[in-house]
Amino acid sequence: MHLAELNIAHLRAPIDSQELAEFVALLEPINTIADEAPGFVWRLKESESDPTATVIHDYGDHLLINFSVWESLDTLWDYTYRSAHLGVLRRRREWFLRMAEPYMVMWWIPEGHIPSLAEGMARLERLKAEGPSPEAFTFKDSYPSSEAASLPAAAEATK
Repeated sequence: MHLAELNIAHLRAPIDSQELAEFVALLEPINTIADEAPGFVWRLKESESDPTATVIHDYGDHLLINFSVWESLDTLWDYTYRSAHLGVLRRRREWFLRMAEPYMVMWWIPEGHIPSLAEGMARLERLKAEGPSPEAFTFKDSYPSSEAASLPAAAEATK
């Protein structure tokens, strides 16, 4: 099993504004660190040629989406909290509005499966509505992949 991860953030200003210029400048180096991190499998990209391009979607103009797949919870943790990513994460209040509801969700997927953005957003909505479960969880309330492997959604994705 691999770990799918989606997180969203509400931008304080349009992505092309001066207020977010420093954040945009950090996208390429931070995404490169992710792409080269041990355990990294995949991330949703808007463009293969523009490393600063953010994902275009139908969920709101100022909503930034980060969506990736990792080999394990530990490899995602290491990238998030034990790499240069942590320095950017600590500055998130400079660029993003505080969110009162869950903004990050994880779930286990069969190795080789690439989830859709709609699936990720549905998992986030499930976490908001029902709280943590093997189908939608956070670092704080995580579940082992063995619990997810027996769920109907995991079996369906392997067909």
